[in-house]
Amino acid sequence: MNEIVPGVLHWTALHPNIRIDVSSYLVTSSGTLIDPLLPDDDVSHLGDHRIERIILTNRHHSRSSEAIAREHGCPILCHEAGLHRFADEPYDIEGFSWGDELAPGITALEVDAICPEETALRIDLDGGLLSIADAVMRYEEDLHFVPERYLVDDPNDAPAVKLSIREAFGRLLDEPFDSLLFAHGNPLIGGGKETLRDFVEHGPAE
Repeated sequence: MNEIVPGVLHWTALHPNIRIDVSSYLVTSSGTLIDPLLPDDDVSHLGDHRIERIILTNRHHSRSSEAIAREHGCPILCHEAGLHRFADEPYDIEGFSWGDELAPGITALEVDAICPEETALRIDLDGGLLSIADAVMRYEEDLHFVPERYLVDDPNDAPAVKLSIREAFGRLLDEPFDSLLFAHGNPLIGGGKETLRDFVEHGPAE
């Protein structure tokens, strides 16, 4: 785990299905995990950190949540539009709505571009951070859409979905943040709003 800004820890782990590294975060002041994936679901990787809740930025990011919730007795939160994904699971997921403050200084914001429950989280620390789910990734310097095979079922739908993503993040540019946290890719600390604005206005670098 690396502290990327005071009070926010970041780490990566290999996703067992897509076989690439994905990112997870812990806001230590409120004990809030975001999209946590632990190697082999081993909760010992969290050390002695207090865990009060787990927030999923969409229904596909449950990752190691069940193991963590079982160990720490904490709730798992997902936007209410994604709760159907967990109907047959042996554990409960609590729903939230956009605009809800899910933990002190962490607010759920609407994206709803790739899937109805796609959520961004505004974290009111260190000039503001925006946590992003699947719509945009950053494995190198530039922002990119996720590969089309994960973005849409029909390639003909890709242009409309990409436009919807850019419009959604365009609305979020009014929020107070300066850094970006990606579920897929490396966090961008400082200059995040202008980088996202460039992505919204001009599209990804080719």
